[in-house]
Amino acid sequence: MLPDGGLFSPLTSGEISGVRFTTFIHLAFESGTRDAMMKRTIFAALALSVLVLAAGCVGSAPETTSPVDITSAPVQTVHVGDIDIAYKTVGTGEPIIMIMGFAGTMDLWSPALIEGLAKDHRVIVFDNRGMGLTTASDAPFSLELFADDTAGLMSALNISRAHVLGWSMGADIAQELALRHPERVDALILVAGDCGGDEAVPPTDEVLARLTDTEGTPEERGARLLGLLFPPDWFADHQDLSSYFPEVTESSSPESVERQAAAMATWNGTYDRLPGITQRTLVVTGTEDIITLPENAFILGERIPGAWVVQFAGGGHGLMYQDPDGLARVVLFFIGA
Repeated sequence: MLPDGGLFSPLTSGEISGVRFTTFIHLAFESGTRDAMMKRTIFAALALSVLVLAAGCVGSAPETTSPVDITSAPVQTVHVGDIDIAYKTVGTGEPIIMIMGFAGTMDLWSPALIEGLAKDHRVIVFDNRGMGLTTASDAPFSLELFADDTAGLMSALNISRAHVLGWSMGADIAQELALRHPERVDALILVAGDCGGDEAVPPTDEVLARLTDTEGTPEERGARLLGLLFPPDWFADHQDLSSYFPEVTESSSPESVERQAAAMATWNGTYDRLPGITQRTLVVTGTEDIITLPENAFILGERIPGAWVVQFAGGGHGLMYQDPDGLARVVLFFIGA
């Protein structure tokens, strides 16, 4: 929810194809502090436990015959710099590059979200360096390197410029991409992201405690941590994961996950550089996100010139699974604006 005190000024509110939204400008929020290593480490536990739970759901998701079904698209590989990047592409039209979050693989994207975006666009999803089917090298992992990998993938696919959508850590990488390779980014969409560094607002101590609770079996921990992606009431009403959560068949080595965690922990963030982002920017948050708190969206919205900030009422960190159609409509509206 929006903090009290009138710190945020609504520009407009209404509906986009039935989706409720509010856009804010000239925002101000007092900077917070956090222990970056703690947040990145506990999120590693969340990501890995969720993947353990999701692995038990393989084969239970409903089949689809959609012509833009990302789950049936073939995995392809292309050499980029010192690695081979695995990717999938579906749809036709202006390209949208999708950057996955921490420890995730490309099959963690909501198929329904991709289907919505791919009706009028070419959507490209891929595994970040060392994740899933993408190889790694001895080069030290960093978010800046991940951004360069993304730019290299675009070059290898003969994509000179694209809309870029990043989720969670992927939104952090997307910021670096926009700053390091501004000529490659058209519209920039940051979902459940933050600016990093001491200026980002961390989860509460209670959430940190839940994230670091190691009691129970891996499946029990996974179920408990998966619940942190969604508001409790919504998750209680949506216990059938196969109805909204994708099949996760890829896996990543613990070593690569640890290297990615270290890259996040040592990232200095973009707070001071955000005014240098010149691309049209959409910042999306869920009002009930307890992992990347909504306040972080307003920090991004204040610092990035002309940025739109859209809140999904009742959305958690996993809002793309809660309302994939609504998110797709908002993104497409913004791209076409």
